[in-house]
Amino acid sequence: MALAIFDLDNTLLAGDSDHAFGDFLISQNLVDADSHRERNDGFYQQYKNGGLDMNAYTEFAIGPIKGMPRAERDALHKLFMQEFVEPMMLPAAKALIAEHKNKGDFCLIMTATNRFVTEPIAHHLGVDGLIATELELNNDAYTGRVQGRPNFQDGKVYNLELWLKTRNVTGEAPLDLKGSTFYSDSFNDLPLLEYAENPIVVDPDDTLRKIAQERQWKIMTLR
Repeated sequence: MALAIFDLDNTLLAGDSDHAFGDFLISQNLVDADSHRERNDGFYQQYKNGGLDMNAYTEFAIGPIKGMPRAERDALHKLFMQEFVEPMMLPAAKALIAEHKNKGDFCLIMTATNRFVTEPIAHHLGVDGLIATELELNNDAYTGRVQGRPNFQDGKVYNLELWLKTRNVTGEAPLDLKGSTFYSDSFNDLPLLEYAENPIVVDPDDTLRKIAQERQWKIMTLR
């Protein structure tokens, strides 16, 4: 069983679910539109520049649902899926996942976006596992803080190694990086692209496209 690892935003999705969640909160009048949009766009620009503070951004993104009961959160996310995520779904992405599953590969999404936003998306896509930025819970409500190391840049390598060690200790079918493939659009994922055995760039940003061309990595599109 080989690992097929997928970035989520702008790779399997035709857009960024984290940024879109901010737009969704605005559409639901749950935040002040002007100030939230300005901060959301500012953080997204930091991400595209490679200098995003994931702790600060995640705390900002999750702040409006801090303390919200699970049933209310779930209802909110269901609406988010319908109005913002489903239009970003790519048939070719679902076909790629199905192709790997048909080969017997373990399909894993690794995303910097927090688990609240991404877990229902991963479930919808039918993958076998998800590693995301984790959120601290207290009495089943989000505290607004990140738990553990954000799953961003070299944090993806750290969290993948931790996940592999934990999985193998618990007696599940052992997995390693032999034969592994990682798909991503972003130069922020360069540490994991270098770590996986088969790096594949998908609809890449300009920086990653240049690196991929220099290193003769495969470049593909799911759009």
